[in-house]
This record gives sequence, C-alpha cells and structure tokens, in this order.
Amino acid sequence: MSSTDNEPAPSLYAAHEPIFPRRVTGWFRNLKWIIMIFTLGIYYVTPWIRWDRGPNLPDQAVLIDLANRRFFFFWIEIWPHEFYFIAGLLIMAGLGLFLFTSAMGRVWCGYACPQTVWTDLFILVERWIEGDRNARLRLHNQKKWDLRKARLRLTKWTSWMIIGLATGGAWVFYFADAPTLLVDLVTGNAHPIAYTTIAVLTATTFFFGGIAREQICIYACPWPRIQAAMMDEDTLVVGYRTWRGEPRKHSEEVKAGEPQGDCIDCMACVNVCPVGIDIRDGEQLECITCALCIDACDDVMAKIGKPRGLIDYMAISDETNERAGKPIKPVMKHILRPRTIMYTALWSLVGFGLVFALFIRADIEMSVAPVRNPIFVTLSDGSIRNTYDVRLLNKHGEDRPFRLSVVGDPALRIQLEGTPYESVNVPADTSFMQKVYVIAPAGSDPANSERTQFRLWAEDTSNGERAHKDTIFNGRDN
Repeated sequence: MSSTDNEPAPSLYAAHEPIFPRRVTGWFRNLKWIIMIFTLGIYYVTPWIRWDRGPNLPDQAVLIDLANRRFFFFWIEIWPHEFYFIAGLLIMAGLGLFLFTSAMGRVWCGYACPQTVWTDLFILVERWIEGDRNARLRLHNQKKWDLRKARLRLTKWTSWMIIGLATGGAWVFYFADAPTLLVDLVTGNAHPIAYTTIAVLTATTFFFGGIAREQICIYACPWPRIQAAMMDEDTLVVGYRTWRGEPRKHSEEVKAGEPQGDCIDCMACVNVCPVGIDIRDGEQLECITCALCIDACDDVMAKIGKPRGLIDYMAISDETNERAGKPIKPVMKHILRPRTIMYTALWSLVGFGLVFALFIRADIEMSVAPVRNPIFVTLSDGSIRNTYDVRLLNKHGEDRPFRLSVVGDPALRIQLEGTPYESVNVPADTSFMQKVYVIAPAGSDPANSERTQFRLWAEDTSNGERAHKDTIFNGRDN
C-alpha cells in the first residue's frame, strides 16, 4: 500500500471566511445610502399611514386583510376575484428586473434588493460598534475572548436582533390594523401566528443580514445564474480596464523593467467589496454591481494623480475602441437598444392594461349559480320554478339597494327569498348571497321548453349602476 492511500481525501468545500468591507465614500456609496434610507423608510412607515375610506372600512392605507380576503392600497381595493391585478404587478416586477439587468447587470442586487439593503444596515451597525475593517479583522482573529470582545459582540448581536425584531414586527403590521396589533403584541393578546411570524422573521433577518450575508447572494439566490441570459456585449457592468491598469506595481513584469500600469495593487477595490471578490479578475458571478469598488479606486486614482475610471461601468463592446484610444459608444446608446426597448414596451403595456382595467371596473358585480338539485320544481298551479344563488358585490363604502330583474322572455317573473319585493339591501363593501326564484307560468314557452336563455340584471337604484349575468331557465320538455 502506498503512502498516498493513507492520506485523507481533499475537501471539496472551503471553510467560510467572514468578509469585513472597509468604509468607502463616493458617488455610488452615497446613492446606496439614499436608496437604503428610502426603501427602509417605506417598509417601516407604510403600515402607519392612515387613509379614510368611510365608517365601514379599515383606515390603514396599505392592508392585506386575509380575514375578509381583501387587499387595500390607498384608494384601491382588490377583491379575491381581481387577483389578476396582483398577477399583473408581479409580471411588471419580472419585466422590470429583466430590463434593469439587460441595461446594467445586477444593478437591482447592488442597490435595492432587500438582502443588500439589510446587509448594508447590519454592516453599518457593525462598523459603528466594532470599528472599520482593520479593527473588525483584529477582533475576529482574536482567539481569546476577553471582556472587551464579549461586550462588543453582545452589543452588535443585540443591535442586530433589534433590527430583526423591527423587521418582523413591521411585516405583520401589513396584515392587521397596526396600532391595534401593536397594543395586542405588547400586552400579550395578539394571535400566536403574529408572534411566530415575528420570531421567524427576526431570526432569518439576523442570519441573512448578519451571518450569511454574501453567501445568500452567491449560493442561495438564483438570480446570478439567470442573469447571463439577460445580458449581452452592450450591457453596462462594473469592470476593470485591464489595458490601462496592467501590469500592476508589484507584478513580475514591472520588476523586470516594463512600464507600470495605473493599478498600484493597493487592494482598495477588494477591501470594500461586500462579497469579497477581486474585480480585476474579470466579470464574475458573485459581483452584485454595487460599484463600491469604483468609489474606492477613483479615490486612489485622485491621490496618485491618475484619471478616474480604472474601475467603472463599461460594456464589452467598447473594449476594442478603448484599447485603441477611440471614442466609445454613449451610455444612452448602450441602454436604449432593441432588447431594453422591447422590455420597456412590454412593461408599459402591462402597466397601461392594469390602469385601464382599474378604471373601467364596476363598483357592483354579481355572479349567478343555478341550483341543480332539483333542476326545476312544478308548483301547484302548474308553474315551473328554477332556483338560483345570486351573489351581489357592493364595493361602495355604504349600504346600497339592489333591484333584480329578468330579461329575455316576457313570461318569466322573479321572486326573492325572504322579501316580497324585487329589491334587496346589500351591506357596504361586502358580498351578499341572495336566493332568487325565476318562475314561468304553466303553458308558457319557457315552461314547456327544455332550456330558455335569459339575462338577470342587478341595478343599484341609488345611482343607476348595473351588472348582469346570462343564465339558463330549465323547463319541462314536452
């Protein structure tokens, strides 16, 4: 047996090394701060915005009312049968993601993805407590836990847990009246599902934003694998101008006497990267296009008197012209090309369709379901009666009187269960089930025909709005 047979097989997995990005300032970092504040503000504040819809409706501007199967968004109310609005919004979100990716790579991931936003917040808190990159590295590499390390870690984890708790708490406020639910949560009277949801979201936020961080972007998220299909040679991505930066200051070529490129191998671009890659190695799956390496490199170039842009947003199609020192294609020509125009047109088409459907939808609706057992009943005078379950939907904020009538054959007459009238009062903002009888006199055509088509109308007598459904009257086939 050879000695190599006793050697353990090499591991297929490398141990995870935590990444501690260095603080950086610049245009892109400021843009990320603005987006972080804006998106977190929307998430945390929205459940507390009030919107007056009348005495019978909730006054929370954005509310997912699962108990009553309704979704409220300011002046818009979405009912279960109108789920196509939600489907349309999801389609728009997908098309928007395709559009941004085809234009500027993983720009969504780098600026507005929830994982990125919360990770930025967690890193900011970590930097406040433990210091910048070098201080955090020293603390991480310190094997012995003394009082200082325990205090800093406990403070950081507690702060992260509070952020996670606020995140989970804000989420459940979208599903119930926020002020009422807050009181119930504090007093212990909230539903167990609310506490469970908050606990799960607190734990996942803590883990995703504080512990896993870049691993979620690299391994868990499917988008890095999909994005390649959305990109082409005209897509603007963060890249390193090799023809300008190489050879580096400490490279063998420079030591051999070749002229040095602009890159001084300071590692600033690597030290600020939230996923820990070296952008100088070329385009990589892990890159989230956050552009922090651009800010870091531009800062170094300014200090050594070199022009900015060694690392920058660029397109592969411009490389040949840049190497030759020729003018490159303007940015807008990279963005406005057939692929992005197609995505924009599709996105706009779906958006216009949703807006159009929203404005033309009726405030009253109805559905008609014939009762099949029995198909018809023969009354004592020989008349034939069919029974229908009619669901009336009143989307107004107050009760409305609905009058029902039939059109199609003059012999047919209508009768409502529980009232001698042809009208029924439908409560505000609800659906109301009314049993309706349609009767054909003995000897009439509908009574003697197997099937007679007719139309059932519902009219809101307060404003004249109408809705109708076509259905069938089943008679006695002679």
